[in-house]
Parts: sequence; C-alpha cells; structure tokens
Amino acid sequence: MQKTYWTKPADVERQWYVVDAEGQTLGRLASKIATILRGKHKPIYNPSVDTGDFVIVINADKIRVTGRRMEQKMYYRHSGYMGGLREITLRDQLDQHPTRVLEAAVRGMLPKNRLGRKMIKKLKLYASAEHPHEAQQPVPLEL
Repeated sequence: MQKTYWTKPADVERQWYVVDAEGQTLGRLASKIATILRGKHKPIYNPSVDTGDFVIVINADKIRVTGRRMEQKMYYRHSGYMGGLREITLRDQLDQHPTRVLEAAVRGMLPKNRLGRKMIKKLKLYASAEHPHEAQQPVPLEL
C-alpha cells in the first residue's frame, strides 16, 4: 500500500514571476496573483503549507476597472480615535498610493491567518516599470 504524499516546507522550490499590470482588470489580476502566492498552481499544493511563489507586479498604477468603480469604490481606514474613520475613492487612492489598491485586492483573497500574512510578503508591487529584483531572474508571467 502506498502512502499519501504530504508536502513539507523543505520540499518547496520558489520561483520568481514578473507580471505587467498595465491594462489588466483589477479583480481578475488579483485572483490570479493570489493563486500563485498560495501555490495552487503546483501539484504539491497543501493548504497548511506555504507552497507559493514570489510575484513582482510592475505598472500597478495603470490598472483598469470596469463600470463606475473609480468614483464609487471606497477604501476605509480608522485611526483608532473617536471619529477617526477616513475614506478615499479608488481614483484618489490610485493617485496617492497606487500599489495599495492591488495589495488590498490580493490580501482579501488570501487566508486571514499567519499563513496568509506570510504569503502577502512574497508580493512585490511597483508603480513604474522598474523593479530591483533582476538578480532573482524573474520569469514573465502572461495572465
């Protein structure tokens, strides 16, 4: 009788991918990035082990959305003080902090535990086409 293979953290080999976000739809791109960060594209996937790869996203400020989301989608944050709730539209968030939009979308698609916090650290976001990860020899990923 053959035993079931169970992935261990030492078995994981990490790959680096680079994704160009220019012209990509926000939610569709975020779901594909989350799949790669979790490792669900690999045959050794295990939900209790971080089997995912690193993802570098360039041109994050040129992301696309459909409908009237630029004016209607809101991002909220709270200072912790009374009346400290702040809200900002998607358009303003893209102008001020363009990488936070994609990071929030991907973070919402990852597990809400210490494994998810470990996975989001493998996401590297850049608003321009330049990134400092050439030494890792990232492979272009077509989505």
